[in-house]
Amino acid sequence: MMMDMSHNGTLPVVDGQRITLRSMEEALSAIAHDAAHGMPFSVFTLNLDHLVKRRRDPAFRSAYARARHVTADGWPVAWLARRSAGLPVDRVTGADMLRPLCEIAAVLDLPVAFVGSTPEVLMEATARLRETAAGLKVVARISPPFGFDPAGPAAAHLIEDIRKSGARLCFLALGAPKQELLADRAVSAGVECGFICVGAAVDFAAGAQKRAPAWMRGAGLEWAWRLMTDPARMTGRYAASAAVLARILWESLTGTGPVHPGGKRP
Repeated sequence: MMMDMSHNGTLPVVDGQRITLRSMEEALSAIAHDAAHGMPFSVFTLNLDHLVKRRRDPAFRSAYARARHVTADGWPVAWLARRSAGLPVDRVTGADMLRPLCEIAAVLDLPVAFVGSTPEVLMEATARLRETAAGLKVVARISPPFGFDPAGPAAAHLIEDIRKSGARLCFLALGAPKQELLADRAVSAGVECGFICVGAAVDFAAGAQKRAPAWMRGAGLEWAWRLMTDPARMTGRYAASAAVLARILWESLTGTGPVHPGGKRP
């Protein structure tokens, strides 16, 4: 039985976006339930970079609004979510969900698919995931070419390939906003599969990228690790993220932020 995650109708809201799953336990339970019942659904992990993109990109914002499941990815988003509703909210990332979801899929005999990265990374990742998810049934590994457009005709063919594969869980490792836009399109097309946006999780699983040590993740310092290991790409992103965090806090104090679902301001 799926856990009751309504909490008497109260859900944390960050910058107008609902957080629907407040813990890893809730996330795994809800995703397993929906996949076992053949439901089309998407799972997004909200972080500060996504909050920046939501404000700038109407299509991305709309995809988020339609997502069935949204978790708090990153300590600032989890803190904002706790602050908004006075409820406990844990950080739940795509990287942390990947392995346990594969283990659940193996136990429940749910076929899975992987989209993103390179063919070599996908092969290595699935081989390593099977070390703890014995019997994992991988029915598709798809590595789109550089410049893949989630709104283009190639994406339509990819979605049909996932449909025909019979996958019940599809892990998207394309980065934001491509993976979220593709997930939203696939769900809108009625593909009976859960599309979980996991970003770099597949590269982590394959050993193609090194994730921050556990102690840094536990201390909320994964951002510092990523900044140190990839400063050219991350400096601008984190500057924009810090700016949007400051703006959200100011708007919450002044009551000038976006209207929440339900018609209320923060």
